[in-house]
Amino acid sequence: MSKILLAGESWISTTTEYKGYDSFTSTKLEIGCTKLLADLQQLGHLVTHLPAHDVPEHFPWTKAELDQYDVIILSDIGSNSLVLANQVFAEGKSTVNRMDLLKQWVLNGGALMMAGGYLSFGGFEGKAHYHNTPVEEVLPVQISAFDDRIEAPQGLVPQEVLKNAISSGLGEFPGILGYQQVVAKSDSEILMTVEKDPLLVIGKAGKGRTLAYMTDIAPHWASTDFMSWEHYGEFFSRCINWLTQGNK
Repeated sequence: MSKILLAGESWISTTTEYKGYDSFTSTKLEIGCTKLLADLQQLGHLVTHLPAHDVPEHFPWTKAELDQYDVIILSDIGSNSLVLANQVFAEGKSTVNRMDLLKQWVLNGGALMMAGGYLSFGGFEGKAHYHNTPVEEVLPVQISAFDDRIEAPQGLVPQEVLKNAISSGLGEFPGILGYQQVVAKSDSEILMTVEKDPLLVIGKAGKGRTLAYMTDIAPHWASTDFMSWEHYGEFFSRCINWLTQGNK
């Protein structure tokens, strides 16, 4: 059983409805990883979800806290949420750089996965901003400093380019509706591509392992066909299993 911390993959949306002279506003928390959490747990993994709004204050602050987990997944959560906790942004006090903490944890044997989305890798308008950070240093891909999205409303079908323990035997992958364009590092392995761009890349960093999956685990880039795919949970479970092999 692998212990996983999934940080991000949620958002708070506010809607204002206007009805003649009057209006009212409603706010709700939305979770994008419900299916992933359920599928991974059903396959024997123990997953803790840290919603995006809790990441700035509650993402692990120490190696001991990180050591509670076998794998850290960052999904649709920008780098600002890891470096701008309240005591830094509001109080002007110094604190731990948790991107550097995460890097050192990986180098010492931890496992890190980043999944794509508007606030992953480079991100929408470059706002995720993982370029030139300690997290980029341990991931198996080089990240753009700018908007790295490739939108594909027509749908694109990922291709397996290297036989491996993650994607092999799952049949044809369902189409996706977009992805992040990155460059695989020279010492990494590209397992899957889309439009000849890396889609699933694995690598090692020090004693640890890292994995980059350049599209979403939930809509909109994960199409309805992908979300209903019979191997949806198995695919991500295999990603986790590969990441944890370095610790066994």
